[in-house]
Amino acid sequence: MTSRKLGGHFLSVMTVVIAIVVFFPILWMVLTSFKTEADAFVYPPLVVFQPTLENYNIALAQSGYFRQLANTLAITGFSTAVALLLGVPAAYTLAFHPTKRSNFTLMWIMSTRMLPPVGVIVPLYVIFQNLDLFDTHFGMILLYTAMNLPLVIWMMHSFLSDIPYEILEASQIDGVTLIQEFRYIIVPLALPGLMATILLCFIFTWNEFFLAFNLTITKAAPLSVFIASFKTSEGLFWAKMSAAATITALPVVIAGWVSQNSLVRGLTAGAVK
Repeated sequence: MTSRKLGGHFLSVMTVVIAIVVFFPILWMVLTSFKTEADAFVYPPLVVFQPTLENYNIALAQSGYFRQLANTLAITGFSTAVALLLGVPAAYTLAFHPTKRSNFTLMWIMSTRMLPPVGVIVPLYVIFQNLDLFDTHFGMILLYTAMNLPLVIWMMHSFLSDIPYEILEASQIDGVTLIQEFRYIIVPLALPGLMATILLCFIFTWNEFFLAFNLTITKAAPLSVFIASFKTSEGLFWAKMSAAATITALPVVIAGWVSQNSLVRGLTAGAVK
């Protein structure tokens, strides 16, 4: 067997091992969600057990899951839409009408994502309290829009830069308006990248916990805060928390699975000319 074949087999084995290591916590979370609280705390952990749906019943029926699901959908949907409405035109301008300061602008935009959330939570808390944005949908939408805007601008700038400007010049000679240019040229050509951007914004907003936990209580609390509610003064309810985490992660998994082709095409666009 040649060294190339050995290397190929080694990479295949390592890929399987890494996949198992990455997937194992998710598998264990799902298994724990079907255990009773007593079984969830047994050491060594039980692999064979009598499954129960009680945890899902409690998570769905007795803990306000659907109210916080509605909060999450509203905050995620509106913040992603506003980030796209602001970010795509900005990326268009930076890609097709650059200036001497365009590179600096891009770096400055991305630098806003480099600061860890814990470094800004105190001023954010004060601002939210003074402006009556604490525990409101509008406040969280503003916050997540600002959080996703650099991602939208950077990703869409990369995708739009791959579109030949001659196509836009030809359309402008034909007399198309800017809106028509976006509708019939920009969006169709950059659709894989746009879908990848939407999905990443959706995932980042859906999964965000730290800011939501500190800036909401009940009215605008998303599902990430809902999961943490199973850690109470009475103790940590592992099985119920695992059930809540499983049903919370399910929409993101489904969205990623349905749009995986667009995501792969979008993230690899421009890699091979």
